[in-house]
Amino acid sequence: MLFDPSRKPARAPMLIVLHQERSSPGRVGQILVEKGYHLDIRRPALGDSLPDTLAGHSGAVVFGGPMSANDPHDYVQAEIDWLKVPLKENRPYLGICLGAQMLARHLGARVAADEKGLTEIGWYRLRPTEHGRQMMRWPQMVYHFHREGFDLPHGAKLLAEGDAYPNQAFRYGENAFGIQFHAELTRAMMQSWVVRGASRFTMPNAQRGSEHLEGRMLFDAPLRAWLSDFLEIVFERQYQTTGG
Repeated sequence: MLFDPSRKPARAPMLIVLHQERSSPGRVGQILVEKGYHLDIRRPALGDSLPDTLAGHSGAVVFGGPMSANDPHDYVQAEIDWLKVPLKENRPYLGICLGAQMLARHLGARVAADEKGLTEIGWYRLRPTEHGRQMMRWPQMVYHFHREGFDLPHGAKLLAEGDAYPNQAFRYGENAFGIQFHAELTRAMMQSWVVRGASRFTMPNAQRGSEHLEGRMLFDAPLRAWLSDFLEIVFERQYQTTGG
């Protein structure tokens, strides 16, 4: 077969870690599939194991969930301990919400609720730091659904800040990233979250369900564009520099 320079090299599968039976990787999964990755989906909370090495994977994405990184469940601690694999092997890692909090815990940082009980449930302003601005352009508003945040791990670079929870995105080393907000939600996912999470909309600083859906009309397009560029930075650089 003749060499085709326009063809992307074959991708090793991407490890996707979800925390509920009906959870979905949403737009993160869609974009990764579009970029040529097969998704290796594992659910440790339901008994799935995690690989001893990521040598056969392009990287890993750990998503959010209703549990806390402080919960005593065996699978929560096992998942936090497992993060030594991508860090030791210097493989690309992205933690989203709970996945970011687990990375912070693994690196010795505190995960806790706001002292005043404030939540971030809805759309909130995001401010990139100088490190973040040097890396890429960030959206002004992002979607949240959490009541705990994380301290910045020692040695990590803060990429973006918020008001109620100051630490919104960080980078540790070259290949590990954590973000507190959700860019992965499709329209169907957000509608489901609004219905199933309605009881939380009366919590301090939370927004009404109508504001979640109205905010999507205003802020979702730049958030989706950011996500595509961000995933390019996190996962595609290895192919640009090594050819896979």
